[in-house]
Amino acid sequence: MQPTYATARPCEERRFSSFDNADLFYRHWPATEPADGPRRAVVLFHRGHEHGGRMAHLADEFGLPGFDFFAWDARGLGLSDGERGAAENYGVLVKDVDEFMRHIGQTHGIALENIVAVGQSFGAVTLATWVHDYAPRLRGMVLAAPAFSINLIVPGALAGLRLLYAVRGNYFVKSYVKPTQLTQDPARLATYEADSLITRPIAANILLDVADAGQRVVADAAAIHVPAQILISGDDQVVYEEPQDRFFGNLSSPIKEIHRFPGFRHDTLGELGRAKPIALARKFIERVFAEAPARPLTLLDAHRQGFTKAEFDQLSQPAGSALARLYWALGRFWIKVGGRFSKGIKNGLATGFDSGSTLDYVYQNRRQGLTPIGRIVDGVFLDSIGWRGIRIRRIHLEQLIGRAIALLRDSGQPVRLLDIAAGHGRYALAAAARHPGQVEQILLRDYSPANVADGRRLIAEQGLASVARFEEGDAFDAADLAALQPRPTLAIVSGLYELFADNDLVRRSLAGLAGAVAPGGYLLYTNQPWHPQLEMIARSLTSHRDNGAWVMRRRVQAEMDELVAQAGFEKLDQLTDQWGIFTVSIARRVGEAAAVPAEAAEAAVSAE
Repeated sequence: MQPTYATARPCEERRFSSFDNADLFYRHWPATEPADGPRRAVVLFHRGHEHGGRMAHLADEFGLPGFDFFAWDARGLGLSDGERGAAENYGVLVKDVDEFMRHIGQTHGIALENIVAVGQSFGAVTLATWVHDYAPRLRGMVLAAPAFSINLIVPGALAGLRLLYAVRGNYFVKSYVKPTQLTQDPARLATYEADSLITRPIAANILLDVADAGQRVVADAAAIHVPAQILISGDDQVVYEEPQDRFFGNLSSPIKEIHRFPGFRHDTLGELGRAKPIALARKFIERVFAEAPARPLTLLDAHRQGFTKAEFDQLSQPAGSALARLYWALGRFWIKVGGRFSKGIKNGLATGFDSGSTLDYVYQNRRQGLTPIGRIVDGVFLDSIGWRGIRIRRIHLEQLIGRAIALLRDSGQPVRLLDIAAGHGRYALAAAARHPGQVEQILLRDYSPANVADGRRLIAEQGLASVARFEEGDAFDAADLAALQPRPTLAIVSGLYELFADNDLVRRSLAGLAGAVAPGGYLLYTNQPWHPQLEMIARSLTSHRDNGAWVMRRRVQAEMDELVAQAGFEKLDQLTDQWGIFTVSIARRVGEAAAVPAEAAEAAVSAE
């Protein structure tokens, strides 16, 4: 049967369209008392296999009459659309969270900074991944028994699931978690057994993806600055406790709490003695609303201090042990051997693996090489997770270029596109070609004469010479950028700032773009907040700059967004690949142009 999950507080049943038009269901319990100031909300994210109705009791039990409460049914679960227990990838579920929060803001008028999100188990990991990858200005989050590492009981089960997935493709895994492993509350046990909306099978790709996401977010929790409370069940047989402790220890959140509840089963907020964790969660919510929204210390100087600076410094030095140095030396040797057969590796060795030429080759994604062996080696090269992420980044860039074109035309503005470090300009030209007659001008720039020459040939091949031109230009020359005429209405900076550790250089470039783009125009910018092969790249691959080691200082998303905001742009949306490696964001130009900081100007001069 389908339970009603009645609450004392009146409930509205609603739906919203996610980023791909999937129709998702949610429940809304409006506040029963007027708010003292802006409207405030608690948003609930249920555990895996379940749906928002199983958290409905919290709308009453939290005892926060001045707050709106929301609880969705995740895609493929409960009353939401989608194949049962499935999604294209885990990144889709994380983006759904972003769209749900955006919907609450636009439809219900509740700003992110006035929302605390509460997640249980799988929902807690999805919430934490969204906070890590999208850097929202959330008031706070409560994570109850987060499933950062799931107890699959059988040793080696996760490796076995990966092998089976590689051999046969996607399949479904049925949950054998017993209701008694979740709670000792007889009423909750009875409703669980009778609930026809619970979906026990889960797609293998989602199970594997959430395991990877949990490991990544725990290791990189220093990127999170949102106030956080962790609630741990002491007798949890479903997920492991140790990663929850590590996550808490790594957090950079200015306010963070962790609480343990001996004897509690996995469903922390649905246990027999749940009044205790609920009281602590309520106290935490009241605490974060008792003061102004918490803001992290500015990240503008993260290139001088902080955990990504320490990581960058470590990668800039030789590996710590003789064995490690030998390992990476062998890696470089085999890459050179591969370059004799693989066209992609050969090109990377000649021009740098971060060059516009290499990226253009990766975009085309055609296996080329000497002999069939060379094509196999080239295929392995092109199929690395970083290059797959790059190609998804291109898709996201083209999607957001299309959206920006539509926004400009809807507001009656001309579409004048500027890319300040275009490489060969393939993605910008391809995106513009999809909107014939809608783009007035395309100006592509790059510092490399070779890229400019190749880009001009590409313009001619695509028959865009009437609207597009390619010229040499310095992406860090603020005065030169600000003086561009006619003024661009859509500026793009893709894959550039990731190559430079110094935020002062980035601030200089963004200040130039702020001077170039009039208020009401748009900026598309990319970022690399995380990469699973960061050490391999630093130890094995060469950069186009002096053919030296390709060492990157990654910027957490909050850092990149702060740089963009300081320059005078307001972030509107973000797209991210399913691994959380590359992001593409769209921002609107607001206010007056930001002044170029003196230290940024000095840094740029010294770099030149």
